[in-house]
Order: sequence, then C-alpha cells, then structure tokens
Amino acid sequence: MNDSPRRFERIAFMASGTPEAEAARARLIQRYGDVSEDAADVIVALGGDGLMLQTLHHFRDKGVPIYGMHRGSVGFLMNTYREDDLRARLANATHVVIHPLMMEAVDAAGVRYSAPAINEVSLLRQTYQAAKLRISIDGKVRLEELICDGVLVATPAGSTAYNLSAHGPILPLGAALLALTPISPFRPRRWRGALVPDRATIQIEILEANKRPVSAVADHKEVRDIIEVTARLDKTSSMDMLFDPDHGLDERILREQFIY
Repeated sequence: MNDSPRRFERIAFMASGTPEAEAARARLIQRYGDVSEDAADVIVALGGDGLMLQTLHHFRDKGVPIYGMHRGSVGFLMNTYREDDLRARLANATHVVIHPLMMEAVDAAGVRYSAPAINEVSLLRQTYQAAKLRISIDGKVRLEELICDGVLVATPAGSTAYNLSAHGPILPLGAALLALTPISPFRPRRWRGALVPDRATIQIEILEANKRPVSAVADHKEVRDIIEVTARLDKTSSMDMLFDPDHGLDERILREQFIY
C-alpha cells in the first residue's frame, strides 16, 4: 500500500459570500490559482459551518474531498485559517469519510419527501402547543408518547451542533451510533434521549397531527405538517472531509466535552 502524501495541485476555492471570506478567497486564488469545480482535486471552502454543510451536500458522492478554513461565525467543521503552505497542509491532512442520514417524511396530504442530512434530522412543533410523538426503533415501539417541543436524530458529525445545544451527547466520529435527543421534553420528564445503533431505522409518528402540527427538517430542507418521519444512515452515500492532523474532528469532539 502506498502511504505517500496525496497531491492536490488543482484547487477550487469557494467562499460564503461575506466580505471576510471573499477577501480571503481573492488572496488565495492570487497565490495558488483556481480551477473549476469539475476539474478540482480538492475544494477549499472559506466560511463557517453553514458553508461547509452546503458544500458537503453539493459534492456528495462526487469523490472530491472538502477542506474548510474558518472565515465565518461558527467553525467546528473548519480548519484554522492560514494562507501559508496550503498545498502541504492538504497533502498531510487527515481524510475522514462521513455518511448522511436519509430522512423520509410523509405529510398530512400523503405526499412523501426524501432528503439527506449531514448533521441531524429534527422534528419541531409548529404552533404554541407541544408536539406528541411516538418513537419506534426497527419497527418496535420504544416510547409510546413523548410530549415535547421536538426531537432530533443526530450523526456523530452533527452531535456538536443542534444536538449539543439540546443537551444531547457528543459522539466520537467513529462511533457506530446515532443520538436521539428530545427538545424541551415535558412527558416523560426523566427521559433524556437514547443512543441508537447507526444501522437502526428510527420511526417517529406524530400524534394528534391536526391539533399539534409538526415540521421535519433535514439540515436545511424543511417539510411542514408531517404525520410520520423515518431516519436511517445511508452508508451507500458518502462525503470526504480533510482536517489538519493537529486539529482533526475527533480531537475537537474530545476537547468540546471538557469545555465548561
């Protein structure tokens, strides 16, 4: 097996559109050149986690690795911004493959929707009334009724995003698990969520859907007035990310757990 560093000669730069990110893109293009997306060996994304999610979705299953540098507000998925030695950093970066969740949702009219999610699939109440949900794992009901503002299913890569703010667990990147986390649960009061094998299919039914409408969101794709959602990890689909060895995603996940 050849362990020599991979070469990334043809770089395509993408920016979030903010003045800071666009200025960084202009400087990097002047220094390293720029090619089209189709001709690139690697995509360098300049911005925050929002841009990284958009870029990962855009290049899903295309086999082009994404290397992010932080020029935005939140940068958990981004490397530190530096302009020097970019090609050397790319060649020595750690390669991480992630798989998306696939959301299948059915709305009140019976229309079916499908959308991938890199971070999480979340269900959220649409009105002032709390949602009532029934949760099944692989066809077996595990929670007959959850009264809450919502619930989410997070991947390890997304466990430090919305899941963390909802007091869900942080998952190491290599963990074969999904986090099932309630959002402001009212009943049962002591249920704080569950860890589910990533091979499982999670089904969530909306109880009293007419009275208590619920929306479902797969990253940035929203479906309103749903009656049922399933979420499962799609291991036939993948995205490639690059991280500096001293700033990899596993290290960030560990570090995040010791921040007070």
